Amino acid sequence: MSTAKVAALNYYPVKGLAGVSVEQAEVTPTGLLHDRSFMLVDPEGTFLSQRTVPAMAPLKVHVLGDSLRLTADGADDLEVPIRYDGKRRDVSLFNKWFGAGVVQDPAADEWFSERLGRRTGLVRVTPEHERPGWGVHKGQTGFGDAHALLITSLSSLDGLNERIVERGGTPIPMNRFRPNLVIAGWHEPHTEDRVLRASAGEVDFGYAARAIRCAVPTVDQATGRKSGPEPTRTLATYRRQPDYGGGVSFGMKAAVLKPGTIHVGDEILVHDWLPTGPDPAPLTR
Repeated sequence: MSTAKVAALNYYPVKGLAGVSVEQAEVTPTGLLHDRSFMLVDPEGTFLSQRTVPAMAPLKVHVLGDSLRLTADGADDLEVPIRYDGKRRDVSLFNKWFGAGVVQDPAADEWFSERLGRRTGLVRVTPEHERPGWGVHKGQTGFGDAHALLITSLSSLDGLNERIVERGGTPIPMNRFRPNLVIAGWHEPHTEDRVLRASAGEVDFGYAARAIRCAVPTVDQATGRKSGPEPTRTLATYRRQPDYGGGVSFGMKAAVLKPGTIHVGDEILVHDWLPTGPDPAPLTR
């Protein structure tokens, strides 16, 4: 097996919005610094997702010290201060996790509401936020779906795109899967599925579970419009996971075992591989 390296690093300041690509990142126990530290919620406090609001995809947020800059095509930029603590509101994810979020600047709420055509509120994780993940290595997460890191590989995307083209479709970019860490150098697609414990730079991470995909990969991340049925249609022909309720998988979810700094180009060192046999993750739910 050739040397595997970090090919890309991405974090998503606001859950469901555009990602930010970086050459290096600080990795905390909940993932890349700032990753999914903020979240958009409806008037009831339920999180908003590209699953039902695909127009979220092209909206961009950049963390500038103690402020956020919000940008979108056809709209004026807006810069607002980050409120690390203060007024709280009840929020929820998937009707499974219920907690609190720190209410952010009302100007940001208005900006997002205008862009999305619905009443929207921006919240941040509280200073005491603690939310465990699940899987072989559970770890912690912010407002992510359930885990600190989503890891994919270029060979997995190449293998998928070959199948999509064979079916008469158009290849898709990696950003459809919204990964945090993309790995280059593995010839075998889905090698990431077999990694139990690995490191890159100063960071150690451990396998949590397969990444079961929802409808988000059918959303064009540049336009915020659904362009399905790919890649879900093709993934369903060879990536169904009976032990995960029949969902299709692409990539793996990981927990941060040791925080630190990671760079694009860092070598991926696999210390332990998952043993052959059934995936142990579903039994931990």
